[in-house]
Amino acid sequence: MKTIIKTVFFLFLIFPNISFNSVLAEELTIYTYDSFNSDWGPGPVVFKLFEEQCGCTLKVVSPGDSGTVLNRVILEKSNPQADILLGLNNSEIEKSFYYDLWIPYRSSLLDKVSADLRLDKKHRVTPFDYGFIAFVYDSQKITNPPKSLGDLLDPKYKRKIVIENPKTSSPGLSMLHWTIGVFGEESYLEYWRKLAPNLLSVTNGWSAAYGMFTKGEVPIVLSYVTSPAYHLEYEKTERYQAAIFQEGHYRQIESAGILKGTKRLKRAQEFIDFMLSEKFQNVIPLTNWMFPVIQHQPLPISFRIAPHPKTAPQLAAARVHKQNSKWLKAWSRTMSE
Repeated sequence: MKTIIKTVFFLFLIFPNISFNSVLAEELTIYTYDSFNSDWGPGPVVFKLFEEQCGCTLKVVSPGDSGTVLNRVILEKSNPQADILLGLNNSEIEKSFYYDLWIPYRSSLLDKVSADLRLDKKHRVTPFDYGFIAFVYDSQKITNPPKSLGDLLDPKYKRKIVIENPKTSSPGLSMLHWTIGVFGEESYLEYWRKLAPNLLSVTNGWSAAYGMFTKGEVPIVLSYVTSPAYHLEYEKTERYQAAIFQEGHYRQIESAGILKGTKRLKRAQEFIDFMLSEKFQNVIPLTNWMFPVIQHQPLPISFRIAPHPKTAPQLAAARVHKQNSKWLKAWSRTMSE
């Protein structure tokens, strides 16, 4: 707020005829998920870079995880409070289309993004990073890691695995979709019944699960293929490894878009362009621990232990939107049996 007041005062000194409303119009409001804008996330870095580039002010609101942010935008649809939603993943994208939230925009830099990462041919949303969920294991405790989802059912892993709840967590939901993609709707619940004895806990979010893992409470955690790179980069250890599965890994693609009702359309378009630029994309690997959608420079050396899966079983976004509520209810019943 102090920055905004100083900026307004400075502009009035230089341009005494400028209107107060035109000054406020320079502020762009971005909704994003909390970890993106945390002290260790990319937000503080990339948002400052954009402010320096545009000579404007960003108001960043991060009320929770990506699902919480999307629900807030839907509730505010009749009276929009944000210009941009940053951090929508592919499990939620069709829901956003259903509520008709977006102003389409095609950045000229989109041509540099791989076609399989572009989720929307109408350009309502633009991808900015992607990653693959994986089971990360402690190599000091697990010497023969699992090589498939089926291997996780082995009794030797009884109460040695922690995962996240698909009703409250993005990686947890991706795992549910992963099992449906691999085993089909006719068999995925049977898989979960067999997996249940091997789960020590199902946490509400990633931080709680990964905390249990790093504290040594469990040797296997549901996370991302890039998680071991963090430990190598900052702790100089290769103790933690991602188990690479023969059936491939479910991919998460994160996107952003311009919300209907914005009064700052040109500035919002500038931000989408900036999001695909070298300044933004180069920050992603070592802050959001995902892969950039445009690799402007080589990945950090620590990413050598973040394997890029050869295959990525996916579910169509429209199918997810139609069936997700049913799947979650069925999963909850199965896990409470």
